[in-house]
Amino acid sequence: MIGFFTGVEAFFTGLSRIHRLLPWILAYLLLLPLPYLLKFGISEYYVDLANRACLFILLSVGLNIVKGFCGQVTVGHIGLYAIGAVTSALLAINYQLPFWVSAPIAILITGLAGIIVGLPSVRLEGAYLALATLGLGESVRIMIAVTPAFGSSTGIMMIPEPKIGEFIFNSFESYYYLVMTCAIIGIYLSFAILRSSTGRAFQAIREDAIAASVAGINVPFYKLLAFVISALYAGLAGALFAHMPPGYLHHNNFFGIIMVVMVVFMPHGIGGVVKQSMIKRKFIENQEESRGSA
Repeated sequence: MIGFFTGVEAFFTGLSRIHRLLPWILAYLLLLPLPYLLKFGISEYYVDLANRACLFILLSVGLNIVKGFCGQVTVGHIGLYAIGAVTSALLAINYQLPFWVSAPIAILITGLAGIIVGLPSVRLEGAYLALATLGLGESVRIMIAVTPAFGSSTGIMMIPEPKIGEFIFNSFESYYYLVMTCAIIGIYLSFAILRSSTGRAFQAIREDAIAASVAGINVPFYKLLAFVISALYAGLAGALFAHMPPGYLHHNNFFGIIMVVMVVFMPHGIGGVVKQSMIKRKFIENQEESRGSA
């Protein structure tokens, strides 16, 4: 199996030498028939799992920017994910905003939350940074759980699905194309960041913050920038999750997700997106089975 993935990676690397976008276009085309293969070949339930795997990939790629690229330890990513989900849901329900308006606003608000948590965190490292970000995640979760305006114990219901004209993304199959497209674009942009001067600054900070500072890199700025970019990814994933059929949010939805992302994805980095997405799918299946037996 490892040899298979190595061969696939070598094939896509060869395509990228022809044109940078070619492997991404091919990957997108190969993924287009997946929901119908799953629906008619196995079960429609697996299409829903594929949608959730795409959301987890988006969340993981965002976390990889701050943790993998920049080397900052954060365990409060789920709080940003929850902020994006709840914000987009409430804007759509209370102000009748379409998804294409509520989601960008939710992403910007999540980015602002990333600035708020990032400003004091740029001077922290290691366990102290982990504790600070853990406080954010737990604070957001508890606030959602006890505040009626945020759903409290009943959750947020009747969240409208995205639509373009008369076409509504109200099925697992149609929603797959939305989340899969966002996941592909998100992965591509993360690679673009890694290849840029910003990405090289992130890696320099990860290897040695003091040496990076001596080399003229503005370490606090780039640490904060990593937090903000990571928050934008989390906000997008949260907004997509909120509007996904059946359009229901509960604070229990956010339990355990960040541990899955940290344990399954982060040790392998962004290069393991395909392999780790398969492991994520297996985890979701086990999680659903345990809920059904409880």
